[in-house]
Amino acid sequence: MTFAALPVNLARVREEIARIQAAARISGTVRIVGITKGHPRAAAEAAAEAGLEDVGENRIQEAVAKQDGGPPVPVRWHMVGHLQTNKAKYVPGRFWMVHSVDSIRIAEALAEALDKVGERMRVLVQVSLAAEPQKSGCPPGEVASLVHRVGGLQALDPVGLMTMAPLTEDEPVQREVFGDLRRLRDEVATPELPLPELSMGMSGDYRAAVAEGATIVRLGTVLFGERR
Repeated sequence: MTFAALPVNLARVREEIARIQAAARISGTVRIVGITKGHPRAAAEAAAEAGLEDVGENRIQEAVAKQDGGPPVPVRWHMVGHLQTNKAKYVPGRFWMVHSVDSIRIAEALAEALDKVGERMRVLVQVSLAAEPQKSGCPPGEVASLVHRVGGLQALDPVGLMTMAPLTEDEPVQREVFGDLRRLRDEVATPELPLPELSMGMSGDYRAAVAEGATIVRLGTVLFGERR
């Protein structure tokens, strides 16, 4: 499987992000995380060759297999899927950011694993705004407490929030969810924990997320094509 279209796809996405930001009068960089879930290690290698600095995985086992499948790929790895406490030990030394901290149990397990090797890591608190039980996330009413408890763990640096919109093509619905995350961030942020990052938007709804102030988008299909 080749990824010859990736450079063109990436350029197209970057142009679209710039267009949306200009129309919405939004400034600031939007980090594109290429989601390589379901694709071979070659997807991460192609990302690096195309100038995409960040790639993400949903499952620890799949990420470890790709990372250990050859020479180090010069990218920053993101853990974007649900993280189980018993898998936290695999995170140190492998990931640049974890997007899916949704409970203090996960935060403490991750902090313990990082403490053992003297590392500190950027993390995002995942918020459940779509009222879909199959999706992980901290309830909105508990976000402020969790953010500050995570901020009290020496090994973790909470830098923002993450969410997923419902699976719908209704852009007003998408924008409402993403706008809710931005407003929630503004409510719970403090001078000590400003939470500058908003990780929201995937291949089907990243345009709505950018219009609502996303600083990170997580894109798979629109960059790498359909998984086989």
